[in-house]
Amino acid sequence: MRGENRTSWVLKGLGVLLIALFLLFAVMALTNYKNVGNLVSVVRLVQAEYLEQVDAGILIEGAIKGMVEALDDPYSSYLDPEILQRFHEQIEMSFGGLGIVVGYQGENLIVRKVFEDSPAEQSGILAGDIILEVDGTSTIGMDLEIAVGLMRGEVGTKVELVLRREGEPVRTIVTRATIHTPTVDAEMLDDGIGYLTIYMFAYNTGSETTYAINSLEEQGMISLILDLRGNPGGELNAAITVADLFVENGPIVHIDHRAGTDKTHYANGHAINVPLVVLVDENSASAAEIVAGAVKDTGAGKLVGMKTYGKGVVQAVFPLADESGLKLTTARYLTPDRHDLNRKGVAPDVVVELDPGTETDVQLETAISLLKAGNM
Repeated sequence: MRGENRTSWVLKGLGVLLIALFLLFAVMALTNYKNVGNLVSVVRLVQAEYLEQVDAGILIEGAIKGMVEALDDPYSSYLDPEILQRFHEQIEMSFGGLGIVVGYQGENLIVRKVFEDSPAEQSGILAGDIILEVDGTSTIGMDLEIAVGLMRGEVGTKVELVLRREGEPVRTIVTRATIHTPTVDAEMLDDGIGYLTIYMFAYNTGSETTYAINSLEEQGMISLILDLRGNPGGELNAAITVADLFVENGPIVHIDHRAGTDKTHYANGHAINVPLVVLVDENSASAAEIVAGAVKDTGAGKLVGMKTYGKGVVQAVFPLADESGLKLTTARYLTPDRHDLNRKGVAPDVVVELDPGTETDVQLETAISLLKAGNM
């Protein structure tokens, strides 16, 4: 019987071998025949000798995950069918959510903002909470978009979060609801200073920002503070639209592809003409860095705060045959002066660290002082 079982397993493994070989021949680096042989041998040995029978699909999925992990790229990942479906829902804006804005703090996922009357607020979630787990899945080092996708889902369904607050774990269950939350806040400060905060870049952020600036101008704005601190990024075109509001002419961002299909996005020449300070910190990432880099390189304003996160790469999602997908880094952002900000970030013109021992926002106070003194 043992010999019959082994033969059966080997026969079942032939399908896995054929698929593995097909994948291998699709890889460009086929010169390392030893490693190719090793992979085939491992598949054969697992199918024939491993203590338990293993489904071929599990082996293939594991091989795909291993290949992506070998890229050592935190933004490239394998998306199982459920996660990919949530990605599509997010794009179509047909999802239920919690009503929070999240970002990075090192390898941790942190709650940046909790919107009023949201499921998150009703469940007691607070800004500053570290999200450790989503439905039992650790978020440590997880791609931001995947983590957000896990928290979103069908309206009325529940999601369990494990948070860390003041060093202690907090477990909470949140019921998803339809979320209609703005990505932009605006108010007038003293001396005609407008204060505009962008929490993230979604598809409607460009129009929301335009509306907010028009409103501030109607209230007598003569200078502006744009707050991008803690902004995790988001949609590329939204960032370009926002940057175009401040950059008068020339390039906003260069998209550099390995295949040579580079593209440059240019300003339309309709920027607002007011002194500008942009607040950034170590958690300003991706699309937020596009705006910050464009403002700095073109001299449209001054950056105040701390060096930004350093996510300067573009991802594309490729569907696979079993309704799963592959999110792969395909290009990099370059600032107008062609600075590569990936893993480097954008350095502020005026470095200001926050003092954890005081509630005073010294970065905001510095921005106000610069605008009042005319030191632009």
